[in-house]
Amino acid sequence: MTEVAAGEVKGRAGEQFVIELLDRAVAGMGGQSRSGQHEMARQVARAIETGDHLLVQAGTGTGKSLAYLIPLIAHSLVSNKPTLVSTATLALQTQIVGRDLPRLLKTITPALDRPVKVALVKGRSNYVCQHKLVGGFPSEEPAEGQLFSLGEDTSVPHFAAALGGPSSQLGKEVVRLREWAEKTTTGDRDELLPGVTDRAWRQVSVTSMECLGAQKCPMAAECFSELARHDAADADVVVTNHAMLAVSAFEGLAVLPEYDVVVVDEAHELQDRVTGAVSGQLSVAMVHAAASGARKHTAITVDALNASAANLELALAGVPNGLLPNGLNDEQLDCVDQLREACRAALSDSKGDGSQTADGGRQLARSRLMLILELCERLIVARDNREVVWFSRASSFDPQQGYAQPDESAPALVNIAPLSVAGKLREGLFAGHTVVLTSATLAIGSAFEPAAGGLGLVGEGAPSWTGIDVGSPFDYPKQGILYVAGHLPKPGRGASPEALDELEALIRASGGGALCLFSSRRAAEEAAEAMRPRLGLSILCQGDSTMTALVKQFADEPDTCLFGTMSLWQGVDVPGGSCRLVVIDRIPFPRPDDPLMTARSRAVAQAGGNGFMAVSATHAAIRLAQGAGRLIRSTGDKGVVAVLDSRLATERYAGFLRAALPPFWPTTDRKTAFAALERLAGKGA
Repeated sequence: MTEVAAGEVKGRAGEQFVIELLDRAVAGMGGQSRSGQHEMARQVARAIETGDHLLVQAGTGTGKSLAYLIPLIAHSLVSNKPTLVSTATLALQTQIVGRDLPRLLKTITPALDRPVKVALVKGRSNYVCQHKLVGGFPSEEPAEGQLFSLGEDTSVPHFAAALGGPSSQLGKEVVRLREWAEKTTTGDRDELLPGVTDRAWRQVSVTSMECLGAQKCPMAAECFSELARHDAADADVVVTNHAMLAVSAFEGLAVLPEYDVVVVDEAHELQDRVTGAVSGQLSVAMVHAAASGARKHTAITVDALNASAANLELALAGVPNGLLPNGLNDEQLDCVDQLREACRAALSDSKGDGSQTADGGRQLARSRLMLILELCERLIVARDNREVVWFSRASSFDPQQGYAQPDESAPALVNIAPLSVAGKLREGLFAGHTVVLTSATLAIGSAFEPAAGGLGLVGEGAPSWTGIDVGSPFDYPKQGILYVAGHLPKPGRGASPEALDELEALIRASGGGALCLFSSRRAAEEAAEAMRPRLGLSILCQGDSTMTALVKQFADEPDTCLFGTMSLWQGVDVPGGSCRLVVIDRIPFPRPDDPLMTARSRAVAQAGGNGFMAVSATHAAIRLAQGAGRLIRSTGDKGVVAVLDSRLATERYAGFLRAALPPFWPTTDRKTAFAALERLAGKGA
């Protein structure tokens, strides 16, 4: 595209052009003009023009993806730079790339100067590694998992067939993976349906640390990950995820193309996703595995590594689970320092003289050593760098507690995570880029500060930003009721008999069609078990089948109920009468023994703030809003959100939590809520 004058750029990417494209797209796609969508598109275009960051709360039904995609496209076409869209979930990523962008481009391309190029970028481990497929990396799986990863020898599948095929689930998955890998044009794991286990996928993929790199890999020209990144460098709109943004911001790696504008969708998830992406865990077993791999693939002496692992094991013996406010003690730090030096020596010894051909085994061994070295260095300076350290143990599901419980007999794991991601996001994301953050649940009441603060947009030196709520096309007070069962006792460890009776009565009044959201797996399963004989309705529970299958059955059967935990609080989109009642068992506060949340609350308190409100209550408010948002998904939906936690009516913080919810008509009157549900059930009969 030829160079254009600044005034022409502004005209072709400005608000007026954006609104013209939006109107064209909505008409071409058979939609209706929505004032909130128009306002959001104007605000995004304005932010791109001024360079100020923007926080946009756009309620369900606003059509926010079109409202930000069109300004991004217009800007990219005149600037000749890629623009980014980052999502938290696979579902939204798939929706944008597979549905929203193709439909949009079909309608607006005739009005553009040239076609728009779109690319999808994920982490390297999401793609098949061609070099690993042909035996470039050693398999570390026993038996069949290894049998079907032996490289180019095409006799292997025939050998398996002669034996009657693989007998284990892992072997069957690996055979199917290899067959799919020969046909795929992208190598993207998410295109493999049905999917496979993580264990099977590891047989055909590598992490970024394990990768030989484009300069050394003999199959770099065919590498799916490299091809995806090449496409992204030449694209107008690049769709990626929050974890990739984290790697770019925290580590400064060129995992994304150079960009000047990014829209962060599902922005309420950004802090947690970024934290998860840069958290680490060190164990004695990791060190032994690294030593074994180094000895096997690089033929170096690993006595120092094994000795440091033994010393670390002694230093961690019997330590209790939980937060370490002052980090590791002196003895533990000495052991970590010894391990660091052993890793450095092993990396030096295993480097080779540069004359060796590309060696996947060597790279695999060195990547494990580098990971341990990085963790050691972080642990040694954790206090100075304001990182949180805690001990934990491998967990197994405890049916009595309803969630995974630490195995006290298991070896201790050392965990480390940043106390705050605000500073790094300010430096690596907000500095030098225009960032638009959007979600249906980004503000609490009219305040964006709770969300902005955790991302680095509040405090001394923070960049300028604007927050705006463009509303929703739904008439929440007329379409929905928020019923808080204020007469129930405060929630205890398990569901009270009174709460179960209330749940039964609610579902009876609605005649089914209930999405019931619980704070633990145990609570969901116990409630489902209790309700099935009482109600005689079809009650599905998370774990009975795949989430996709459960949600589809729930949507297809108007009187079926679906019970589940946090994965159902977000992303379930079931418009119509199949979801006329949403029940929330309790306020979704973080667990009181969550080390990271505890550390963040203490840090706020030490700075003179209210740690509970800033951390726990804010966390709960956003998730409560997400759960309640499952009820109204279209302009024709009607129903009741019933909260069985009386604290939402009685505690001082209740108003703060309710301010985050959609503006349903509120009541604590049982008769009113039940009468509304009975009317809805009568309409559906």
